[in-house]
Amino acid sequence: MRELFHTAPTDKRAPEEERCYRFLQEHGIPFARIDHDSVDHMEDCLALEKDLGAVICKNLFLCDRQQTHFYLLLMPGDKPFHTKDYSKALGISRLSFAGPEHMRALLDTAPGSASILSLINDPEGRVHLTADTALRELPFLGCHPCKNTSTLRLAAADVFETLPRATGHPLTWVTLP
Repeated sequence: MRELFHTAPTDKRAPEEERCYRFLQEHGIPFARIDHDSVDHMEDCLALEKDLGAVICKNLFLCDRQQTHFYLLLMPGDKPFHTKDYSKALGISRLSFAGPEHMRALLDTAPGSASILSLINDPEGRVHLTADTALRELPFLGCHPCKNTSTLRLAAADVFETLPRATGHPLTWVTLP
């Protein structure tokens, strides 16, 4: 069992991660934290759920064909994803995964580390926040603080209400099969 912390780390972290902890503290958002080796696949994240006491979200970063509209989708980690279903739910003809250069430019995050907390790095609101309705009834959700070497447990109310309001990213719910 991994140790669960309820405070920001005291050791030096990457600037984007430290920015997340400052943001959470400034907005009075409580969290629990587990530090771990880099997790690059959803299967690795799912192994952390028991220790964390929360469902860890799959966070997908997508864009339209012209690469002018960007979307961050939060969905259950064990649920399969099909771009066709997501595009249909949003009423958009065709979406695809956005490249790492867009993720870095818009969210100051690398692939494998994106989460709702990455939206603190998008003050212009260029990324649209969406979430699968399957997450709506969960009490807690897990996400990375912009680095995939830690995972945070946040109350669902903070994920779906406080964070979208604080970052200026209204949440759009979608139902994915």
